[in-house]
Formats: sequence, structure tokens, C-alpha cells
Amino acid sequence: MSRFAFDHVHLRSPDPDATGAWFTDNLEAVHVRRQEGPGSLRVVLDLGGLNLFIDRVPASTPGVPPAPFLGIEHLALAVKGIDAIVEELRGKGVRIVMEPNNPNPTTRIAFIEGPESVRVELLERS
Repeated sequence: MSRFAFDHVHLRSPDPDATGAWFTDNLEAVHVRRQEGPGSLRVVLDLGGLNLFIDRVPASTPGVPPAPFLGIEHLALAVKGIDAIVEELRGKGVRIVMEPNNPNPTTRIAFIEGPESVRVELLERS
């Protein structure tokens, strides 16, 4: 058994409340808590079993370059009914970065863009 276990993914945002709302409104994340301290703000979500921490940074903080780039490039969420989900998200104004397609016979994927250019892969395996 490994001594290591997954705990969380940490995002930075000039507006953690708005970023958190995007994930709850579009990807069914569950708001867990909001922690505010002197000069700090963290919104914690449960995104399909993933602990997602969103911390405030100054609005002047540089964003990520266009993908692909070094480092963590995207989050991936397993879904059922990917085509309907993509159409629902499109109707909400979510930017579709890559339309649903089949990279192999048992997998269908699509990419969407979230706040601060966070790319999210939607992945359906048969």
C-alpha cells in the first residue's frame, strides 16, 4: 500500500466565489465551505469526489498560456451521455474547446473551458 493518497487540486482565481459558482452551475460541483481570513479567501468544492480548492489571487496575476504547456494541463471528468452534456453546456454559454470525438473505439471525449482558462475534459468510456 502506498504512503501517498490524493487529497485535492488547487486553483487560483481573482474571484473564487464566481469561479466556484461556475463549477457548481455547470459541472454539478457541491459547495463544501468558504473560508475567509485577513487577506485571504478560499472556496472549497466537491467536484465528483475531487476536492477542489479555489484561492483568491490579485487580479494582476498572470494567467496560463494556451494549451499545450508544461505542468498540469486539464482536469478530466467521467460522464455518461457526453453529447447531451456538451449541448447543455453550450446552451449555458460554456466555451467548447473540442467537440465530442472518438480518439479510439471505446472512448468519446470533449474539452470545455472554465474560468481562468482551466480546461476540463469530459470523458465517456464504453
